[in-house]
Amino acid sequence: MNSSGAGIGLRTPGIRQHAGHGHYRGREANPARVYNFLVGGKDNYLADYEQAQRFLKVAPEVRDTALSNRRFLARAVSQVAGDGITQFLDIGAGLPVSPNVHEVAQAVNPRARVVYVDNDPIAVSHGRALLADSGTTTIRADLRTPEQILDHDELCRLLDPAQPVAIVLAFVLDYIDDADGPWELVARLMDWAAPGSRLILSHVTGDFTQNPYRDWSGFTGPVVSGARDRSQILDFFTGLELLEPGLVQLPRWRPGIGAEHDPSRVWAYGGVGRKP
Repeated sequence: MNSSGAGIGLRTPGIRQHAGHGHYRGREANPARVYNFLVGGKDNYLADYEQAQRFLKVAPEVRDTALSNRRFLARAVSQVAGDGITQFLDIGAGLPVSPNVHEVAQAVNPRARVVYVDNDPIAVSHGRALLADSGTTTIRADLRTPEQILDHDELCRLLDPAQPVAIVLAFVLDYIDDADGPWELVARLMDWAAPGSRLILSHVTGDFTQNPYRDWSGFTGPVVSGARDRSQILDFFTGLELLEPGLVQLPRWRPGIGAEHDPSRVWAYGGVGRKP
C-alpha cells in the first residue's frame, strides 16, 4: 500500500517482500519503486524499469497521472500549511521523492512536523534512512489497522491529537477493497483528528479514461487496483467541508503555475476537506 511515493494503483499480488534495506537486489518489481521510476526518482532497479515499461505500453497515461499526483500533493500541502496546519500524517508515503511532504510544509512553516507511514518494509527502510530530519519520523503500519498507526509511540511523540492535523491519503485508498471498509477507515482517522483538521486525498478513477477496455492480456506483475468513480470518492469526505474547487481532476485543483498542458491524460481526482 503506497501512495504519495508509491503508485498509481500498482500492487504485486501474492508477493511478500521482507528483505531489509541493502539486501534486496531487485529481482522482482516492487510497486513503490515502479512509481518511483515513473516520477523520476532514483530508488529503482532494472526489474522496476521493465515493469514500468510493460505497464506504460498498455496505459501510457500512467506516468502523467503519477506526476500530476506529485504536483497536486505539493500544492495541497502548501495550501494547508499556509492555513496554519503544522502537523501532517502521510499514510502510504512510499519511497521518498523530493519535494517530500515535510519539505513542502516546512518551506511554509519551519515548525511543521510529519509522520510518514507505510506497510512496505522497503519504503519504510528508505524513509528512515533519507527522511531522518528534525520534525519527521517514519513508521511501518497498515491503513487497514488504523489503531496500529494512531497508537504508535512515534506518532504519539511527534503529533498532538488535540491540535489540527492534515491526514494525507494520496493514491492509497485505491489499494483498499470495498470489503475492507475504506470509507469507515477514513472516518476513523477523521474521528481521531481534532476540529480544523484537513483530509488531503487523491484517488485513481476510470471517469476520464478514453478507452476503459485496455488489453491487459498477458500482463503480469503489478496490476491496476481499484479505481472508483467520483461519487464513491466523494463519499470519503462525508462530514467534511470541501475546500474550493471541491473534488476535481488533479490538474484542476488550484493549478497555479506549471499546470499540465493535457489534463485529459490524468486519471485521478483530488480534493481537500476540513473537519468542522
